[in-house]
Amino acid sequence: MVINLSNFFGKKNKNSKISDFQDLDHLDGLAISVVNAKLYNPPRDDLVLFYFRNGAHFASVYTQSAIISENIKWNKQISAKKIKALLVNTRNANAFTGKDGFQGLKEIAEDLSIQLTVKKKNDDEEFEKIKPKNILFGCTGTIGEVFPTHKIKNSIPELMNKITYNQSKYLWIKAALGITTTDLVPKLAMEECKVGNVNVKIYGVAKGSGMIYPNMATTLGYIFTDANISSKILNKLLKKNIETTFNAISCDGDTSTNDMVSLFATGAAKNTIINSINDDRLSNFDKSLHEVLLNLAKRITADGEGASKFISIHVDNAKTEKDAKKIAFSIANSPLVKTAFAGEDPNWGRIIMAIGKSQIQINLNKINISLGDNKIIEKGELVKDYDETVLKEFMKNEKLDLKIDLKMGSKKFIAYTMDFTKKYIEINSDYRS
Repeated sequence: MVINLSNFFGKKNKNSKISDFQDLDHLDGLAISVVNAKLYNPPRDDLVLFYFRNGAHFASVYTQSAIISENIKWNKQISAKKIKALLVNTRNANAFTGKDGFQGLKEIAEDLSIQLTVKKKNDDEEFEKIKPKNILFGCTGTIGEVFPTHKIKNSIPELMNKITYNQSKYLWIKAALGITTTDLVPKLAMEECKVGNVNVKIYGVAKGSGMIYPNMATTLGYIFTDANISSKILNKLLKKNIETTFNAISCDGDTSTNDMVSLFATGAAKNTIINSINDDRLSNFDKSLHEVLLNLAKRITADGEGASKFISIHVDNAKTEKDAKKIAFSIANSPLVKTAFAGEDPNWGRIIMAIGKSQIQINLNKINISLGDNKIIEKGELVKDYDETVLKEFMKNEKLDLKIDLKMGSKKFIAYTMDFTKKYIEINSDYRS
């Protein structure tokens, strides 16, 4: 298998190395195929197929934008009990493409289902008709451009030839790279845990770098497990864990038309089926799923377009979680705050401004604000030993923690964001060129 990782190893990718990523290997019940459908110029891998030869239970959450892509419309109408395949293309969002964009997906699904049926018969010596309704789509890229239906259809035979039943770390990275747009690095995460007494794996890939803000954050996120868990339970687990992971990140305050995170369970681990999300046998899986989702969400934020800082915003002791979340994102989405972080300027006045514009009622006589371990505001007043030179030195770090303690309740929320640099403007002004 040949993998073109030239972009991955370039200096622009922050000196990332293949060894930086976890050792995702084989996950039973899943096959992967990655090809170049010539959607980009110069060409690169841009079409990825995840094939579940025995089907997979699944759950998805989608963008809350009022304008959604054609693939989201397609996915929302799927009522099949199991999914057989997920096809993801980059370069084209298939959004604002109207009837032609949806018809393109229908044609691709029909061709793909026929060829997957032949593949199933040849490989497993059993006939099982795979239908278009057993296929999900992920699309990402530019909005409003004609969907490349024919290029994708013409690539299906090559997709079939390259289906690999035994994954490796390199294939996972190839797949993760194949769904990226402006990302500088692939996003992968993994956990291993138990469901009852049975060992299971949870693997995930994601893309996202700009247009990041709930609900959902602008991303494609795909999580795969060999656990035997029903779609009903997967749906509850995903919705529960998405709130403090993918719905806790923001790069630029913009929500995409294409956001989706999907969770697939092949059942190959053959653990005893669990019928309640509150079953103790599911607790380790629940925690591990959250870790995978949070890991991917943080990787997306850290790779925000032009980012030089990864910023965690902790809002503690609020009256409600809703209040804490609103304040956290008011800070995270403030261009003035984000540019101050980019300039390594400890301009705490901009943080005060962002808290105020959230319109959440606070007690100024109680609020505490810190950057890392450096106290700035205590009980509503600037600390007496405030030393800006210390803060300026702290701001040089790539990872920064901002802590807001409201002293008004017991609820909290953590938002994750990045700074705004000149590079952000360059990337987005050159996005289509």
